[in-house]
Amino acid sequence: MKRKLVVIGNGMAPGRMLEELLDKDPDAFEVTIFNAEPRVNYNRLMLSPVLSGEKTYEDIITHDDAWYDEHEITLHKKAKVSKVDRILKRVTSENGITASYDKLVIATGSNPFIIPLPGHDLEGVLVYRDLDDVDQMISAAISAAKTGGRAVVIGGGLLGLEAAAGLREQGMDVTVLHLMPTLMERQLDQAAGYLLEKAITDRNIDVITKANTHAILGEEGKVTGVKLDNGTVIDATIVVMAVGIRPSMQLASDIGIECNRGILVDDSMQTSDLDVYALGECVEHNGHCYGLVAPLYDMAKVLADNLLDGKAEYKGSVTATKLKVTGIDLYSAGDFAEGEDREEIVLRDAQAGVYKRIVLKDNKIIGAVLYGDTADGPWFFDLLKKGTDVSDMRETLIFGQMFQGGTPLDPMAAVAALPDDAEICGCNGICKSQIVNTITEKGLSSLDEVRAHTKASASCGTCTGLVEQLIGHTLGEDYDPDAAQGICACSDLGHGDIRRLIKVKGLKTIPAVMQELEWKTSCGCAKCRPALNYYLVSDWPNEYADDYQSRYINERVHANIQKDGTYSVVPRMWGGMTSSNELRAIADVVDKFDIPAVKVTGGQRIDMLGIKKEDLPAVWADLGLAGFVSGQAYAKGLRTVKTCVGSDWCRFGTQDSTGLGIKLEKFMWGSWTPAKLKLAVSGCPRNCAEATCKDIGVICLSGGYEIHFAGAAGLDIKGTEILGMVSTEAEVMEHVVALAQMYREQGFYLERIYKWAKRVGLDEIRSQIMAQADKRKTYYDNFVFSQKFAQVDPWSERVSGKDKHEFNPLATLDLREAAE
Repeated sequence: MKRKLVVIGNGMAPGRMLEELLDKDPDAFEVTIFNAEPRVNYNRLMLSPVLSGEKTYEDIITHDDAWYDEHEITLHKKAKVSKVDRILKRVTSENGITASYDKLVIATGSNPFIIPLPGHDLEGVLVYRDLDDVDQMISAAISAAKTGGRAVVIGGGLLGLEAAAGLREQGMDVTVLHLMPTLMERQLDQAAGYLLEKAITDRNIDVITKANTHAILGEEGKVTGVKLDNGTVIDATIVVMAVGIRPSMQLASDIGIECNRGILVDDSMQTSDLDVYALGECVEHNGHCYGLVAPLYDMAKVLADNLLDGKAEYKGSVTATKLKVTGIDLYSAGDFAEGEDREEIVLRDAQAGVYKRIVLKDNKIIGAVLYGDTADGPWFFDLLKKGTDVSDMRETLIFGQMFQGGTPLDPMAAVAALPDDAEICGCNGICKSQIVNTITEKGLSSLDEVRAHTKASASCGTCTGLVEQLIGHTLGEDYDPDAAQGICACSDLGHGDIRRLIKVKGLKTIPAVMQELEWKTSCGCAKCRPALNYYLVSDWPNEYADDYQSRYINERVHANIQKDGTYSVVPRMWGGMTSSNELRAIADVVDKFDIPAVKVTGGQRIDMLGIKKEDLPAVWADLGLAGFVSGQAYAKGLRTVKTCVGSDWCRFGTQDSTGLGIKLEKFMWGSWTPAKLKLAVSGCPRNCAEATCKDIGVICLSGGYEIHFAGAAGLDIKGTEILGMVSTEAEVMEHVVALAQMYREQGFYLERIYKWAKRVGLDEIRSQIMAQADKRKTYYDNFVFSQKFAQVDPWSERVSGKDKHEFNPLATLDLREAAE
């Protein structure tokens, strides 16, 4: 029988503890979580990119609803615990939910410190701790954009500077007030603090150090400004306090658990009650309270082991700090204060904006500060944690790992030399061996796949280069480094970053994308412009005007160019069905325009080949009179829906596959997708329509419909994966359309659906489409909305005169004129 585990809190520490627990023994506990927030677990380290607009809440979710369902974990949202009966072992929330426990874990996190200044309770005084705080700041920034306004951030530490940078990105004027002479004085020495302040002011953020706030000013209950001790008044519409945190231990104290500065725990993470454990920012261990993620993950691993009756011990953590502000590279670890028994090695490169300082004691690193070039941060940190004697590398130490031995190492050799337990991704606590083992076990071959399966470099991204080197070292010649490069030579950004930034920054034209994302060329190129055009069409269907000059020739002229310069035309035949009238109209067009070749395609349509470019509008006009629309055989969009005759004619048919195929095609035609999209519907498991090698396929069964996806039958041959079973045609429509829309929103340009599915994960797709009804409906509704603007026959538009210059020759020259 499973034991009952109740967790109070749903932050990063308990989330990691549950991952460790489930990995060791998924059947040990019946788990119930009480979360004070009205949402699932998310990565709080990524709140700064959400504030700046670089990411959305959905981008930073750690465990979605489907994850809790999959692991049979009961999650109570917006259920702050108000009472714990340690005698009856029962937990009760403020909204009356109760749960009994065998073991209880308290993970209540920390509370932001509020300076008790006059005016600290005015409307507009905010803190920076969770997603609700970020939402309030974004709302304030939106209001300020309309009326003007300034944000004052009190505190020049890690959170304060990230908040300031985010608010500046949102368009607000920002002033940072810091009590000490240099920013981030707990993590940086004076030299690095100076460089940091310069970088912050270069972003048009005002910084005032040695600033003691006297009062927060207001009128009619709202913030109007901040007054300093020297009498200076700074106008403000919001004030953000980012001056530190305190362990949230009130609940533990109220129920008689021993507390000091935090909830007291021993090396096993056990409190003064043998059945109650605690972890995270709420605890105090050996006199230390931690506010960074690495110690929390260390605690989580120990606690998971001990809940399963292990003997793991937590011995404290050495911490490292990174600033998550795009464009500012900063890394700090350990103790870098001056002292008589300490030595230091310093490197300064003013031209490159690089500063490095290593502090030594007894030939061991005890502190490191890196600014501008932080690539060797994890290596220095590993030497620090292990207390490695660096005597033999003293002369070259400051130059980093690659220069040990007197000559530069190949980057692959450097990453190979890292120990298995070397931390690669500090944001998610991922070490080298975890990445290597996952690459090997799951056959991963790209950065996106490694991110999806390990989370390494999926947060702030500063370890991306190291992760890529690790992939290359693990795969050797099988690794394609081009897969990790930017979209083209015009930008260092990859497709994923571009898609994300277009959405979060609200970029709605190609010039806006190129300006805001700092394109290296003035107009882009033939590789990036079609991709940008697709992303904008997909994200803003009602606002963006499709730029046909940013499409390839086939999509510009709505026909496929052949090797002799003529074109082929393929009219759409719904579900592969036709009639004598349609066939007669095609025959008339063939005769009228002397079309030299007519062929039946593999997609159950008719292809007319050898048409002159200038004849295309007239050919389309005649086909249009017969009721044809473009088959879009040239498009990165829906091509065909292949069907068999189904139950209407076939002895084995179980459902009306032809009718369903026609419905799907008429519903989905005109939609643009990252790459071509082919569907098929087979009326029985004999699969005559070959649905199991299509992008999306449906197999009709006597009891319902089996939906398949991610097949391939071109350069790559691949059978489909099963998405799931549904019972009705209406459900087929909803699930297939939602799947197509998920692919439309997440796929990279020219990325076929099977490659997209491998990148994002089959289970993730099944979860979102099959298990999450709300998410499925959102995808479906988004597709329906986009179709209002997409289902326009391009042939009819061109017949009416649109882009007529595309089909008119500039001049007709005979051979003699051409020669002259």
